[in-house]
Amino acid sequence: QASDRFNINSQLEHLQAKYVGTGHADLNRFEWAVNIQRDSYASYIGHYPMLAYFAVAENESIGRERYNFMQVNNILSFCLVF
Repeated sequence: QASDRFNINSQLEHLQAKYVGTGHADLNRFEWAVNIQRDSYASYIGHYPMLAYFAVAENESIGRERYNFMQVNNILSFCLVF
């Protein structure tokens, strides 16, 4: 049991070091929420059908929606720097 727990913790630490969005022990609530929002907007930009869905729902062009999502994503990335 103890070896399983150590193995799981070492795997989790490896994932946290490898991928930014997985968090770490010192991550506060705000940074965690910003990571989720940033990853969501990046996913919306990367998946064309989802982007088209948002464009139809907001009565905007797909290019305008992509631009808006990229602007919000840049602002969220800037929030994490400071």
